Amino acid sequence: MSHATEHTGSAVPSGLRKVVAASMAGTVVEWYEFFLYGTAATLVFSKVFFPASDNPLDAIIAAFITYAVGFVARPLGGLVFGHFGDRHGRKTLLQVSLVLVGVATFGMGCIPTFDTIGYWAPAILVGLRFLQGFAVGGEWGGAVLLVAEHSPDERRGFWASWPQAGVPAGNMIATLVLLALTTTLTEDAFLSWGWRVAFWLSAVIVLVGYYIRTHVSDAPIFVQAQQEVEQRAETSFGVLEVVRRYPRGVLTAMGLRFAENVMYYLVVTFSITYLSVVVETSTTQILELMLVAHLVHFGVIPLVGSLGDRVGRRPVYLAGAVLATTWGFFAFPMFDTGDDLVILAAIVLGLLIHALMYAGQPAIMAEMFPTRMRYSGVSLGYQVTSIAAGSLAPIIATKLLDVYDSSVPIAIYLVAASLVTIVAVLASRETRGISLHDLDRADREDAAAVRVGER
Repeated sequence: MSHATEHTGSAVPSGLRKVVAASMAGTVVEWYEFFLYGTAATLVFSKVFFPASDNPLDAIIAAFITYAVGFVARPLGGLVFGHFGDRHGRKTLLQVSLVLVGVATFGMGCIPTFDTIGYWAPAILVGLRFLQGFAVGGEWGGAVLLVAEHSPDERRGFWASWPQAGVPAGNMIATLVLLALTTTLTEDAFLSWGWRVAFWLSAVIVLVGYYIRTHVSDAPIFVQAQQEVEQRAETSFGVLEVVRRYPRGVLTAMGLRFAENVMYYLVVTFSITYLSVVVETSTTQILELMLVAHLVHFGVIPLVGSLGDRVGRRPVYLAGAVLATTWGFFAFPMFDTGDDLVILAAIVLGLLIHALMYAGQPAIMAEMFPTRMRYSGVSLGYQVTSIAAGSLAPIIATKLLDVYDSSVPIAIYLVAASLVTIVAVLASRETRGISLHDLDRADREDAAAVRVGER
């Protein structure tokens, strides 16, 4: 295969489908575990790991605070894994992250309840949640870059969106497992031991994902960049270098991420709380509705990724950010009807809007940074934002609901988040079809010019 065909043609490079499968395998595993926690925070953890309260929202808020710990750990994981991933390769670091998140999630299934060990229960939960978040923080950047750097330029949006589809796929598996447990066990049995089975099953899924990931290699463009860094002492990489050289890219990536992250956790995490506490929908009904919604989300993400290849990254992303401003105003009234089909429509519409932003993220962020610091750049832009966005979204929404007893403030909160992302999209550059080799070449020329100027 010629260089031109591999990087700029429409043909699928040899081995790309295997790379996509390897990337998705780990992504499905890690997000199965990460979102299993999010669902369990409302349905289980608030009841077994925290003291009882007259207000059911108090324990849920406490559970969501431990949920947020994982988001705080994610940027740290992204920085550490990004630094070493830019130096030692995407594949090696992805295997490490997979094992870490598996150990943390299996451990959660072994924690004694609050009634057994008191406040040690939430303390251990926080520690394992931190380890889980640290590992997931390193996962995303490596997974999407493994695909993006193997992809042809004209189809990078499509191929790199598949690891994103691993998120709803992992969610579907987690939902299926919880649904099977809640429908076959009594509530007492589920709260006593049944929920633990879902966490223990992660060990099996981790082994499968790890095996698949041993059969892929880093992209040739990364190997080339790695050799250059080793041969030229003045060629740097890592977090400090990407902040110094590409601050606009980092800030733009953070802005792009903000509304998408807030919206996702309102749709798939806070919605469970709202439907359970306000609408009083049963756990089984909620899980069934979420299962259908995740299936739709999974199917739509690659289609939106392909759309970005045809019409551009910016218009698709902008459409998602603008539509996000409307979701809270119609979704919660739809929830309040208590009608399953209407509730499902609200959730699905939210995830369709989310996909307009989420599908294109790997391509647009990969196209912001040169190869020698790409892992650090995308991890920094993607994961740091999650502290102020996704980690706080369920907490803020639950508190707003508790204080105002209304969904309107939550809708306004989503509008504010969307405005941040709209500004970021307008400030971004269109990168559809750009060559990663051209990015590296321009980076080398800029670095050379800086060195000449410093002499």
